[in-house]
Amino acid sequence: MIVAFSVAPLGAGESVSQAVADAVRIVRESGLPNRTDAMFTTLEGEWDEVMDVVRRATEAVGAHGHRVSLVLKADIRPGHTGELDGKVTRLNSLLNP
Repeated sequence: MIVAFSVAPLGAGESVSQAVADAVRIVRESGLPNRTDAMFTTLEGEWDEVMDVVRRATEAVGAHGHRVSLVLKADIRPGHTGELDGKVTRLNSLLNP
């Protein structure tokens, strides 16, 4: 499965950079394939391992405020791996034949 998520503390002031860094650190240390852009962090793996990383990242952000906002989108496709890069490769082959 692939999960894209965004997590941020509420009530922690204007900047959330340190809280986001704490969450991304957990994702990167997980060893799961991942990437982070300006809006979301995306990771790929089995349900339990991906959701465990999202939970731990959310808890880390929670230490920065009294409330947490979590946005999550999942692509659940049993039997498929390597799709974090595979989807982009297929798209690029259509855009640049």
